[in-house]
Amino acid sequence: MTTPSGTVPALFTAAVEGGTFTLRRARRGDLPRILALLVDDQLGAVRESADDLAPYEQAFEAIDADPSHLLVVGELAGEVVATFQLSYLPGLSRKGSWRAQIEAVRVADVLRGQGVGALMIQWAVDQARDRGCSLVQLTTDKSRVAAHRFYERLGFVASHEGMKLTL
Repeated sequence: MTTPSGTVPALFTAAVEGGTFTLRRARRGDLPRILALLVDDQLGAVRESADDLAPYEQAFEAIDADPSHLLVVGELAGEVVATFQLSYLPGLSRKGSWRAQIEAVRVADVLRGQGVGALMIQWAVDQARDRGCSLVQLTTDKSRVAAHRFYERLGFVASHEGMKLTL
């Protein structure tokens, strides 16, 4: 949702080194910076491409139109420096409970290790709790050892073996 002035209201703000870190709903105009964050990664560098924005624009429109999905960006000093997607999934297991799925978490390289990622994940967990979810889940590639340590510090447990089938 954009205000009449064209700004997107803050979802969360916190003081961090370098200023105020703000989470807000992503706008379509954020796509180039989000894509830059996705590409600036050992795995994203080979699976993402800024050559054609059309598939990313289509995905953005689908995410933005569905109230079960939220694409979030983090800003510092007016620049998009982080992103993630939060999705809410209904399920029959766990007595018909909802779960939250966190995807595509990225923080600009210069800010890693400064607590920005922890702020984002804690905000997402709080949103899931407020929405009545019984579980927050995420996947991270087996090669991302530092990410595993990060999520474990935040209380996540590697309780399942995830599998994917590339189509």
